[in-house]
Amino acid sequence: MSASATDTGSATERPAVKLTLLTLTAMVVGSMVGAGVFSLPGRFAAETGVAGALISWTVAGVGMLMLAFVFQALAVRRPDLDAGVYAYAKAGFGEYLGFFSAFGYWASACVGNVTYWVLIMSTVGAIWPALGDGDTLLAIVLSSVGLWGFFLLIRRGVKEAAAINRIVTVAKIVPILFFVVLALFYFDPSAFADNFGGADYAGSLFEQVRGTMLATVFVFLGVEGASVYSRHAKRREDVGRATLLGFLSVFAVFASVTIVSYGLMPMGEIAELRQPSMAGVLEAAVGPWGTWFVSIGLIVSVLGAYLAWTLMAAEVLFVAAKDDDMPRFLRRATSEDVPVPALLMTTALSQIVLVITLFSDDAFNFALDLTSALSLIPFLLAAAFAVKLALRPEQEGAVGRSTRSELVIAALAVLYTAFLLYAAGLKSVLVSFILYAPSTILFVKARQEQNRRAFSPAEAVLCGLSVVGAVLGVIALAAGWIEL
Repeated sequence: MSASATDTGSATERPAVKLTLLTLTAMVVGSMVGAGVFSLPGRFAAETGVAGALISWTVAGVGMLMLAFVFQALAVRRPDLDAGVYAYAKAGFGEYLGFFSAFGYWASACVGNVTYWVLIMSTVGAIWPALGDGDTLLAIVLSSVGLWGFFLLIRRGVKEAAAINRIVTVAKIVPILFFVVLALFYFDPSAFADNFGGADYAGSLFEQVRGTMLATVFVFLGVEGASVYSRHAKRREDVGRATLLGFLSVFAVFASVTIVSYGLMPMGEIAELRQPSMAGVLEAAVGPWGTWFVSIGLIVSVLGAYLAWTLMAAEVLFVAAKDDDMPRFLRRATSEDVPVPALLMTTALSQIVLVITLFSDDAFNFALDLTSALSLIPFLLAAAFAVKLALRPEQEGAVGRSTRSELVIAALAVLYTAFLLYAAGLKSVLVSFILYAPSTILFVKARQEQNRRAFSPAEAVLCGLSVVGAVLGVIALAAGWIEL
């Protein structure tokens, strides 16, 4: 790929492409409705019954709603901050934790993109066994072709890619809603009652709920999508509105897909279905055409989500580079406002993780859990910044006055994300550090470009802790204490 003269300039010299409320909302919905929703029946049935699922969705719904309110409030109170998740962490807790937030959010998007290709290949693998569960060599090769094909599409321009995402968002919501309607039509009350309390393999109700938390995090990733793309909003207030509209639009759909599935077949059988489990559930109700229907809807949905997440991931690197928190080469953009180096780095990390799935026992769930774990630190830091803003608005440069409800919402968001870190477990946290620690090389390079010290004393301590976590993670993998 040859770089044109415009590739070497900074996008600060040209106006950013502007997006409407409808397009921003589509970015949120398009990001949230992807691979996760099609895996919900199997993921939940493997952990809990109807009662646990209802509690899980209540906890996840309230927690993510608090985060949605946090992003809405921060967009209004700190309109000077772009690329939300990353910018909030930096403003509240310094450059190094801001860098970690940017890298963690970006890495979670890259790993999440891998789940999309794994699920597509697993879906096609039902009729083409050579693709297996999306983790065979042929599946990796075909997925790689898709990765780089999308790179070329987005390279043509952000505005065109965002417009495609808006169309695809509508196209993928329809089959999911149709699944819910069909499931209700074939709903078996006796099966639902049998699944209510859970199966013999499920533990205590608390453990059942905990076991579903990472799945709910994964499907709700994207609620911050409008905030990440805030520099492109025509009106700043549209960022918060799009966040809430997107969240409320999909929450009922996610919960419904999960709950109605318990009324179609025993949860033990649902848990054993290959992914996408939604296809197997619908086939049990209506016959083989149900699998085809869900599979087509999944491919459209996943490709749309992949497009949205790739855009957002590249945007985070680009804005971080503009703020001198990433190396300068990542701030380059074309005349169409496409940050090509950031886009290239995004696609490259997805490619690396895709190859790693060859060595995983369960490629889809490995990528799903790692995606969720990587996103938790950025979310926690953003929520914690909202608490600081509510307590000391004058010191944090906020616009307007803080309220008690703002503080309560931010505190609840912190508690929720802290609980999610606990639910993620030691395995996911250690594997996350294996990615986090080496990323510090980018931070050091950015500091060198500015002729600054690599670390302050506090930053050196944080760096040391991340390295220790990464070393423990490598040792645990090598010793077989944890597995991919």
